[in-house]
Amino acid sequence: MGERKLFGTDGIRGRANIYPMTCEVAMTLGRAVTSHFQKFRRNKQPLIIVGKDTRLSCYMLEMAFASGVCSQGGQVILTGPLPTPAIAFITTSMRADAGVMISASHNSYDDNGIKIFDAFGYKLPDEVELELEKMVLDPSLMNVRTGPFLGNAKRFKEEVFGRYVVRCKSAFPSKYDLSGMRIVLDCANGAGYRVAPMMFTELGAEVLSLGVHPNGKNINEDCGSLHPEEACQSVHKYRADLGICLDGDGDRLVIIDENGQVVDGDKLIAISAKLLLDQGKIKKGDIIAGTVMSNLGLEVYLNGLGLGLHRTKVGDRYIMEYMRESGVVLGGEPSGHLIFAEHSTTGDGSLAALKIIECMKYYNKSISELMKDVALFPQVLKNAVVQKKVPLETVGPVQEVLKKAGDQLGDKGRVLIRYSGTEPLARVMVEGENSELVEDLCEELVQVVSKELA
Repeated sequence: MGERKLFGTDGIRGRANIYPMTCEVAMTLGRAVTSHFQKFRRNKQPLIIVGKDTRLSCYMLEMAFASGVCSQGGQVILTGPLPTPAIAFITTSMRADAGVMISASHNSYDDNGIKIFDAFGYKLPDEVELELEKMVLDPSLMNVRTGPFLGNAKRFKEEVFGRYVVRCKSAFPSKYDLSGMRIVLDCANGAGYRVAPMMFTELGAEVLSLGVHPNGKNINEDCGSLHPEEACQSVHKYRADLGICLDGDGDRLVIIDENGQVVDGDKLIAISAKLLLDQGKIKKGDIIAGTVMSNLGLEVYLNGLGLGLHRTKVGDRYIMEYMRESGVVLGGEPSGHLIFAEHSTTGDGSLAALKIIECMKYYNKSISELMKDVALFPQVLKNAVVQKKVPLETVGPVQEVLKKAGDQLGDKGRVLIRYSGTEPLARVMVEGENSELVEDLCEELVQVVSKELA
Protein backbone atom coordinates (compact mmCIF):
# COMPACT_ATOMS: atom_id res chain seq x y z
CA MET A 1 0.00 0.00 0.00
CA GLY A 2 1.33 3.44 -0.96
CA GLU A 3 2.27 6.24 1.39
CA ARG A 4 -0.66 8.43 2.47
CA LYS A 5 -0.12 12.10 1.62
CA LEU A 6 -3.44 13.65 2.67
CA PHE A 7 -5.34 11.25 4.92
CA GLY A 8 -4.24 10.70 8.50
CA THR A 9 -5.60 8.55 11.32
CA ASP A 10 -9.09 10.01 10.98
CA GLY A 11 -9.59 11.69 7.60
CA ILE A 12 -7.80 14.82 6.41
CA ARG A 13 -7.01 17.44 9.04
CA GLY A 14 -5.00 20.64 9.35
CA ARG A 15 -5.06 24.42 9.77
CA ALA A 16 -8.07 25.83 7.93
CA ASN A 17 -7.21 27.69 4.72
CA ILE A 18 -3.68 26.24 4.76
CA TYR A 19 -2.88 23.22 2.56
CA PRO A 20 -4.31 20.61 2.67
CA MET A 21 -7.32 22.13 4.44
CA THR A 22 -8.11 24.58 1.63
CA CYS A 23 -11.18 25.21 -0.48
CA GLU A 24 -9.29 23.99 -3.54
CA VAL A 25 -8.53 20.62 -1.93
CA ALA A 26 -12.07 20.34 -0.52
CA MET A 27 -13.58 20.98 -3.95
CA THR A 28 -11.30 18.48 -5.67
CA LEU A 29 -12.01 15.94 -2.93
CA GLY A 30 -15.74 16.47 -3.52
CA ARG A 31 -15.15 15.61 -7.17
CA ALA A 32 -13.05 12.57 -6.22
CA VAL A 33 -15.60 11.18 -3.76
CA THR A 34 -18.37 11.60 -6.35
CA SER A 35 -16.26 10.04 -9.09
CA HIS A 36 -15.43 7.05 -6.87
CA PHE A 37 -19.03 6.34 -5.93
CA GLN A 38 -20.30 6.90 -9.48
CA LYS A 39 -18.77 3.53 -10.28
CA PHE A 40 -21.48 1.86 -8.19
CA ARG A 41 -24.39 3.98 -9.47
CA ARG A 42 -24.48 2.91 -13.15
CA ASN A 43 -25.00 6.39 -14.59
CA LYS A 44 -27.28 7.55 -11.77
CA GLN A 45 -26.31 10.55 -9.68
CA PRO A 46 -24.51 9.63 -6.44
CA LEU A 47 -26.08 11.13 -3.31
CA ILE A 48 -23.63 12.62 -0.80
CA ILE A 49 -24.62 13.78 2.72
CA VAL A 50 -22.48 16.67 3.98
CA GLY A 51 -22.53 17.69 7.65
CA LYS A 52 -20.32 19.93 9.75
CA ASP A 53 -19.54 21.17 13.22
CA THR A 54 -19.64 24.82 14.31
CA ARG A 55 -16.22 26.12 13.21
CA LEU A 56 -16.10 29.36 11.26
CA SER A 57 -14.17 27.65 8.46
CA CYS A 58 -16.92 25.06 7.96
CA TYR A 59 -18.87 27.52 5.83
CA MET A 60 -16.17 27.77 3.15
CA LEU A 61 -15.22 24.07 3.23
CA GLU A 62 -18.86 22.93 3.14
CA MET A 63 -19.56 25.07 0.07
CA ALA A 64 -16.31 24.05 -1.63
CA PHE A 65 -16.90 20.32 -1.11
CA ALA A 66 -20.52 20.61 -2.26
CA SER A 67 -19.37 22.49 -5.36
CA GLY A 68 -17.00 19.65 -6.17
CA VAL A 69 -19.79 17.09 -5.85
CA CYS A 70 -22.11 19.12 -8.09
CA SER A 71 -19.39 19.68 -10.70
CA GLN A 72 -18.84 15.94 -10.89
CA GLY A 73 -22.56 15.21 -11.32
CA GLY A 74 -23.55 14.28 -7.76
CA GLN A 75 -26.41 15.33 -5.51
CA VAL A 76 -25.67 16.95 -2.15
CA ILE A 77 -27.75 17.18 1.00
CA LEU A 78 -26.38 19.75 3.45
CA THR A 79 -27.44 19.05 7.04
CA GLY A 80 -25.82 21.94 8.88
CA PRO A 81 -24.23 21.24 12.31
CA LEU A 82 -24.70 17.60 13.34
CA PRO A 83 -22.51 15.14 15.26
CA THR A 84 -20.24 12.85 13.26
CA PRO A 85 -22.22 9.71 14.22
CA ALA A 86 -25.39 11.44 13.03
CA ILE A 87 -23.87 11.87 9.57
CA ALA A 88 -22.91 8.18 9.52
CA PHE A 89 -26.49 7.25 10.45
CA ILE A 90 -28.20 9.71 8.09
CA THR A 91 -26.08 8.37 5.22
CA THR A 92 -27.55 4.88 5.69
CA SER A 93 -31.02 6.12 6.64
CA MET A 94 -31.35 8.18 3.44
CA ARG A 95 -29.69 5.45 1.34
CA ALA A 96 -26.97 7.83 0.27
CA ASP A 97 -23.76 6.70 -1.37
CA ALA A 98 -21.44 8.49 1.05
CA GLY A 99 -21.45 10.78 4.07
CA VAL A 100 -18.97 13.55 4.74
CA MET A 101 -18.29 15.28 8.05
CA ILE A 102 -16.40 18.57 8.10
CA SER A 103 -14.82 18.76 11.56
CA ALA A 104 -11.51 18.70 13.39
CA SER A 105 -13.12 16.98 16.37
CA HIS A 106 -11.39 18.09 19.60
CA ASN A 107 -8.91 20.47 17.91
CA SER A 108 -9.13 24.25 18.30
CA TYR A 109 -11.43 26.25 16.02
CA ASP A 110 -8.74 27.32 13.55
CA ASP A 111 -8.18 23.70 12.50
CA ASN A 112 -10.60 21.70 10.41
CA GLY A 113 -10.90 18.29 8.80
CA ILE A 114 -12.91 16.04 6.51
CA LYS A 115 -14.07 12.51 7.38
CA ILE A 116 -15.82 10.26 4.87
CA PHE A 117 -18.28 7.38 5.41
CA ASP A 118 -19.47 4.79 2.92
CA ALA A 119 -23.09 3.91 2.19
CA PHE A 120 -23.21 1.65 5.26
CA GLY A 121 -21.98 4.35 7.65
CA TYR A 122 -18.43 3.01 8.02
CA LYS A 123 -15.25 5.04 7.65
CA LEU A 124 -13.40 4.34 4.44
CA PRO A 125 -10.62 1.75 4.41
CA ASP A 126 -7.05 2.81 3.66
CA GLU A 127 -7.12 1.55 0.07
CA VAL A 128 -10.13 3.72 -0.83
CA GLU A 129 -8.55 6.76 0.81
CA LEU A 130 -5.44 6.17 -1.30
CA GLU A 131 -7.57 6.03 -4.44
CA LEU A 132 -9.19 9.34 -3.51
CA GLU A 133 -5.78 10.87 -2.84
CA LYS A 134 -4.60 9.93 -6.33
CA MET A 135 -7.55 11.74 -7.91
CA VAL A 136 -7.14 14.80 -5.69
CA LEU A 137 -3.44 15.05 -6.55
CA ASP A 138 -4.10 14.39 -10.24
CA PRO A 139 -7.58 15.70 -11.23
CA SER A 140 -6.99 14.61 -14.84
CA LEU A 141 -7.93 11.09 -13.65
CA MET A 142 -11.56 12.29 -13.37
CA ASN A 143 -13.96 12.89 -16.26
CA VAL A 144 -15.27 16.44 -16.69
CA ARG A 145 -19.07 16.76 -16.53
CA THR A 146 -21.04 19.42 -18.37
CA GLY A 147 -24.60 20.40 -19.26
CA PRO A 148 -27.32 18.08 -17.93
CA PHE A 149 -24.71 15.88 -16.22
CA LEU A 150 -23.99 18.44 -13.50
CA GLY A 151 -25.39 17.91 -10.01
CA ASN A 152 -27.39 19.90 -7.47
CA ALA A 153 -27.57 20.61 -3.74
CA LYS A 154 -30.35 20.85 -1.15
CA ARG A 155 -30.32 21.83 2.51
CA PHE A 156 -32.14 19.68 5.08
CA LYS A 157 -32.11 20.48 8.81
CA GLU A 158 -35.07 19.51 10.97
CA GLU A 159 -35.70 16.33 8.95
CA VAL A 160 -32.28 14.87 9.70
CA PHE A 161 -32.20 16.17 13.30
CA GLY A 162 -35.36 14.21 14.07
CA ARG A 163 -34.10 11.02 12.46
CA TYR A 164 -30.92 11.05 14.55
CA VAL A 165 -32.67 11.84 17.85
CA VAL A 166 -35.18 9.01 17.33
CA ARG A 167 -32.37 6.61 16.44
CA CYS A 168 -30.41 7.37 19.64
CA LYS A 169 -33.50 7.20 21.84
CA SER A 170 -34.34 3.79 20.37
CA ALA A 171 -31.05 2.45 21.81
CA PHE A 172 -32.34 3.21 25.32
CA PRO A 173 -34.74 0.49 26.57
CA SER A 174 -38.37 1.63 26.55
CA LYS A 175 -38.90 0.28 30.08
CA TYR A 176 -36.65 3.08 31.36
CA ASP A 177 -36.89 6.84 31.16
CA LEU A 178 -34.92 9.74 32.59
CA SER A 179 -37.66 11.32 34.66
CA GLY A 180 -36.34 12.49 38.03
CA MET A 181 -32.76 12.62 36.75
CA ARG A 182 -30.76 15.84 36.71
CA ILE A 183 -28.02 15.86 34.06
CA VAL A 184 -25.32 18.43 33.35
CA LEU A 185 -24.71 18.30 29.60
CA ASP A 186 -21.73 20.12 28.06
CA CYS A 187 -21.88 20.15 24.24
CA ALA A 188 -18.49 21.87 23.73
CA ASN A 189 -20.12 24.61 21.62
CA GLY A 190 -19.87 21.96 18.94
CA ALA A 191 -21.88 19.82 16.56
CA GLY A 192 -24.19 18.41 19.25
CA TYR A 193 -25.31 21.74 20.69
CA ARG A 194 -28.90 21.37 19.42
CA VAL A 195 -29.62 17.66 19.14
CA ALA A 196 -28.03 16.43 22.39
CA PRO A 197 -30.11 18.59 24.82
CA MET A 198 -33.20 17.74 22.77
CA MET A 199 -32.52 14.01 23.13
CA PHE A 200 -32.09 13.91 26.91
CA THR A 201 -34.95 16.34 27.54
CA GLU A 202 -37.36 14.27 25.45
CA LEU A 203 -36.49 11.23 27.56
CA GLY A 204 -37.59 13.14 30.66
CA ALA A 205 -34.37 14.42 32.23
CA GLU A 206 -33.86 17.84 33.76
CA VAL A 207 -30.98 19.05 31.57
CA LEU A 208 -28.59 21.79 32.63
CA SER A 209 -26.88 22.69 29.35
CA LEU A 210 -23.38 24.11 28.92
CA GLY A 211 -21.47 24.80 25.71
CA VAL A 212 -24.59 25.42 23.61
CA HIS A 213 -23.79 28.91 22.30
CA PRO A 214 -21.35 28.42 19.42
CA ASN A 215 -19.98 31.53 17.70
CA GLY A 216 -17.64 29.87 15.21
CA LYS A 217 -14.59 30.34 17.41
CA ASN A 218 -15.43 28.87 20.81
CA ILE A 219 -15.73 25.17 19.92
CA ASN A 220 -13.86 23.10 22.57
CA GLU A 221 -12.74 26.33 24.26
CA ASP A 222 -12.64 25.71 28.03
CA CYS A 223 -15.56 23.30 27.66
CA GLY A 224 -16.57 19.84 26.51
CA SER A 225 -14.68 16.57 26.94
CA LEU A 226 -11.28 18.29 26.76
CA HIS A 227 -12.12 20.76 29.54
CA PRO A 228 -14.74 19.24 31.85
CA GLU A 229 -13.87 21.48 34.83
CA GLU A 230 -16.97 23.69 34.65
CA ALA A 231 -19.21 20.66 34.17
CA CYS A 232 -17.61 18.99 37.22
CA GLN A 233 -18.33 22.07 39.31
CA SER A 234 -21.90 22.24 38.01
CA VAL A 235 -22.57 18.57 38.83
CA HIS A 236 -21.44 19.21 42.39
CA LYS A 237 -23.18 22.59 42.71
CA TYR A 238 -26.56 21.48 41.38
CA ARG A 239 -26.42 17.96 42.86
CA ALA A 240 -26.82 16.35 39.46
CA ASP A 241 -26.92 12.59 38.99
CA LEU A 242 -24.15 12.76 36.42
CA GLY A 243 -22.41 14.99 33.92
CA ILE A 244 -21.95 14.33 30.20
CA CYS A 245 -19.29 16.20 28.20
CA LEU A 246 -19.15 15.78 24.42
CA ASP A 247 -16.30 16.75 22.14
CA GLY A 248 -16.55 19.14 19.21
CA ASP A 249 -18.01 16.64 16.76
CA GLY A 250 -19.98 14.60 19.29
CA ASP A 251 -18.38 11.20 18.68
CA ARG A 252 -16.90 10.78 22.16
CA LEU A 253 -17.68 11.74 25.71
CA VAL A 254 -16.48 12.21 29.25
CA ILE A 255 -18.73 11.06 32.08
CA ILE A 256 -18.71 12.82 35.46
CA ASP A 257 -20.01 10.99 38.52
CA GLU A 258 -22.42 12.45 41.07
CA ASN A 259 -19.48 13.67 43.16
CA GLY A 260 -18.11 15.78 40.32
CA GLN A 261 -15.28 13.37 39.45
CA VAL A 262 -14.31 12.50 35.88
CA VAL A 263 -14.61 8.79 35.02
CA ASP A 264 -11.91 7.18 32.86
CA GLY A 265 -13.10 5.94 29.46
CA ASP A 266 -11.74 2.45 30.11
CA LYS A 267 -14.02 2.19 33.14
CA LEU A 268 -16.99 3.03 30.92
CA ILE A 269 -15.99 0.20 28.60
CA ALA A 270 -15.67 -2.14 31.58
CA ILE A 271 -19.15 -1.53 32.99
CA SER A 272 -20.67 -1.61 29.50
CA ALA A 273 -19.13 -5.03 28.95
CA LYS A 274 -20.52 -6.26 32.28
CA LEU A 275 -23.98 -5.01 31.32
CA LEU A 276 -23.91 -6.83 27.99
CA LEU A 277 -22.70 -10.00 29.73
CA ASP A 278 -25.41 -9.86 32.41
CA GLN A 279 -28.05 -9.14 29.76
CA GLY A 280 -26.96 -12.21 27.80
CA LYS A 281 -25.91 -10.17 24.77
CA ILE A 282 -22.37 -11.52 25.04
CA LYS A 283 -21.03 -14.66 26.73
CA LYS A 284 -17.91 -15.72 28.57
CA GLY A 285 -15.02 -16.18 26.18
CA ASP A 286 -16.13 -13.27 24.01
CA ILE A 287 -13.79 -10.41 23.12
CA ILE A 288 -14.04 -6.66 23.74
CA ALA A 289 -12.14 -4.38 21.35
CA GLY A 290 -9.76 -1.75 22.70
CA THR A 291 -6.58 -0.12 21.45
CA VAL A 292 -2.90 -0.20 22.33
CA MET A 293 -3.72 2.66 24.74
CA SER A 294 -6.28 0.64 26.73
CA ASN A 295 -5.29 0.30 30.38
CA LEU A 296 -3.98 -3.01 31.73
CA GLY A 297 -6.55 -2.67 34.49
CA LEU A 298 -9.33 -2.94 31.91
CA GLU A 299 -7.81 -6.16 30.61
CA VAL A 300 -7.54 -7.58 34.13
CA TYR A 301 -11.17 -6.65 34.88
CA LEU A 302 -12.47 -8.20 31.64
CA ASN A 303 -10.46 -11.36 32.26
CA GLY A 304 -12.12 -11.56 35.67
CA LEU A 305 -15.51 -11.57 33.91
CA GLY A 306 -14.35 -14.33 31.59
CA LEU A 307 -13.92 -11.92 28.66
CA GLY A 308 -10.89 -11.05 26.58
CA LEU A 309 -9.45 -7.79 25.25
CA HIS A 310 -8.11 -7.30 21.72
CA ARG A 311 -5.97 -4.21 21.08
CA THR A 312 -6.03 -2.40 17.73
CA LYS A 313 -4.20 0.68 16.49
CA VAL A 314 -5.40 3.97 17.96
CA GLY A 315 -8.52 5.29 16.23
CA ASP A 316 -12.15 4.27 16.41
CA ARG A 317 -12.15 3.32 12.72
CA TYR A 318 -9.56 0.61 13.42
CA ILE A 319 -11.67 -0.63 16.33
CA MET A 320 -14.73 -0.75 14.08
CA GLU A 321 -12.83 -2.56 11.33
CA TYR A 322 -11.82 -5.26 13.81
CA MET A 323 -15.35 -5.45 15.22
CA ARG A 324 -16.80 -5.97 11.74
CA GLU A 325 -14.25 -8.65 10.88
CA SER A 326 -14.61 -10.57 14.13
CA GLY A 327 -18.22 -10.01 15.14
CA VAL A 328 -17.27 -8.19 18.36
CA VAL A 329 -20.17 -6.08 19.64
CA LEU A 330 -18.42 -3.60 21.97
CA GLY A 331 -15.28 -1.56 21.55
CA GLY A 332 -13.80 1.69 22.71
CA GLU A 333 -10.90 3.93 23.64
CA PRO A 334 -9.82 5.55 26.92
CA SER A 335 -10.59 8.92 25.32
CA GLY A 336 -14.30 8.15 25.43
CA HIS A 337 -14.99 6.69 21.99
CA LEU A 338 -17.45 3.87 22.68
CA ILE A 339 -18.93 1.76 19.89
CA PHE A 340 -21.99 -0.42 20.44
CA ALA A 341 -22.22 -2.41 17.21
CA GLU A 342 -25.93 -3.12 17.74
CA HIS A 343 -26.69 0.57 17.44
CA SER A 344 -23.88 2.41 15.67
CA THR A 345 -21.10 2.19 13.08
CA THR A 346 -18.81 4.70 14.78
CA GLY A 347 -18.22 6.33 18.16
CA ASP A 348 -21.25 8.26 19.43
CA GLY A 349 -21.02 10.33 22.62
CA SER A 350 -24.76 10.84 23.16
CA LEU A 351 -25.65 7.21 22.49
CA ALA A 352 -22.83 6.03 24.75
CA ALA A 353 -24.14 8.29 27.53
CA LEU A 354 -27.56 6.65 27.22
CA LYS A 355 -25.96 3.20 27.52
CA ILE A 356 -24.10 4.29 30.66
CA ILE A 357 -27.38 5.56 32.11
CA GLU A 358 -28.86 2.16 31.19
CA CYS A 359 -26.16 0.61 33.42
CA MET A 360 -27.30 2.88 36.26
CA LYS A 361 -30.92 1.81 35.77
CA TYR A 362 -30.16 -1.89 35.35
CA TYR A 363 -28.02 -2.16 38.50
CA ASN A 364 -29.84 0.60 40.40
CA LYS A 365 -26.50 2.19 41.28
CA SER A 366 -24.90 5.60 40.96
CA ILE A 367 -21.97 6.15 38.61
CA SER A 368 -19.44 6.10 41.46
CA GLU A 369 -20.86 2.82 42.80
CA LEU A 370 -20.66 1.23 39.34
CA MET A 371 -17.01 2.14 39.01
CA LYS A 372 -15.80 0.78 42.37
CA ASP A 373 -14.95 -2.67 41.05
CA VAL A 374 -12.85 -1.43 38.12
CA ALA A 375 -9.27 -0.71 39.25
CA LEU A 376 -7.03 0.84 36.61
CA PHE A 377 -3.22 0.82 36.70
CA PRO A 378 -1.46 4.17 37.09
CA GLN A 379 -0.89 5.48 33.57
CA VAL A 380 1.01 8.55 32.37
CA LEU A 381 0.69 9.93 28.85
CA LYS A 382 2.94 12.75 27.66
CA ASN A 383 3.75 14.36 24.32
CA ALA A 384 7.23 14.78 22.89
CA VAL A 385 7.63 17.39 20.16
CA VAL A 386 9.40 15.89 17.14
CA GLN A 387 10.71 17.36 13.89
CA LYS A 388 10.93 14.03 12.08
CA LYS A 389 8.98 10.78 12.22
CA VAL A 390 11.44 7.99 11.51
CA PRO A 391 10.84 4.33 12.45
CA LEU A 392 11.50 4.19 16.20
CA GLU A 393 13.24 0.83 15.95
CA THR A 394 16.05 2.57 14.04
CA VAL A 395 16.77 5.08 16.83
CA GLY A 396 19.29 3.40 19.13
CA PRO A 397 19.00 5.66 22.23
CA VAL A 398 15.21 5.36 22.17
CA GLN A 399 15.44 1.57 22.01
CA GLU A 400 17.88 1.54 24.92
CA VAL A 401 15.61 3.50 27.23
CA LEU A 402 12.61 1.43 26.09
CA LYS A 403 14.44 -1.76 27.09
CA LYS A 404 15.40 -0.24 30.42
CA ALA A 405 11.77 0.73 31.11
CA GLY A 406 10.52 -2.70 30.08
CA ASP A 407 12.98 -4.43 32.39
CA GLN A 408 11.92 -2.28 35.35
CA LEU A 409 8.18 -2.75 34.77
CA GLY A 410 8.32 -6.46 33.97
CA ASP A 411 4.96 -8.08 33.26
CA LYS A 412 3.19 -5.60 35.55
CA GLY A 413 3.39 -2.68 33.15
CA ARG A 414 3.60 -1.45 29.56
CA VAL A 415 5.40 1.19 27.52
CA LEU A 416 4.16 2.55 24.22
CA ILE A 417 5.48 5.25 21.90
CA ARG A 418 3.54 6.23 18.79
CA TYR A 419 3.46 9.20 16.45
CA SER A 420 0.44 11.48 16.32
CA GLY A 421 -1.40 11.17 13.03
CA THR A 422 -2.19 14.89 12.86
CA GLU A 423 0.50 16.77 14.83
CA PRO A 424 4.35 16.86 15.06
CA LEU A 425 4.25 14.86 18.27
CA ALA A 426 5.20 11.46 19.63
CA ARG A 427 2.80 10.11 22.27
CA VAL A 428 4.62 8.42 25.14
CA MET A 429 2.56 6.19 27.42
CA VAL A 430 3.80 4.28 30.48
CA GLU A 431 1.67 2.30 32.92
CA GLY A 432 2.41 0.05 35.84
CA GLU A 433 1.65 -0.63 39.50
CA ASN A 434 4.03 1.99 40.92
CA SER A 435 2.85 5.50 40.01
CA GLU A 436 6.17 7.17 40.92
CA LEU A 437 8.16 4.78 38.73
CA VAL A 438 5.67 5.24 35.89
CA GLU A 439 6.04 9.04 36.06
CA ASP A 440 9.85 8.89 36.11
CA LEU A 441 10.10 6.45 33.21
CA CYS A 442 7.67 8.47 31.08
CA GLU A 443 9.59 11.68 31.66
CA GLU A 444 12.89 10.00 30.77
CA LEU A 445 11.40 8.62 27.55
CA VAL A 446 10.01 12.03 26.57
CA GLN A 447 13.43 13.62 27.08
CA VAL A 448 15.21 11.04 24.93
CA VAL A 449 12.57 11.04 22.16
CA SER A 450 12.57 14.85 22.01
CA LYS A 451 16.36 14.99 21.79
CA GLU A 452 16.82 12.23 19.21
CA LEU A 453 13.98 13.31 16.89
CA ALA A 454 14.60 17.08 17.05
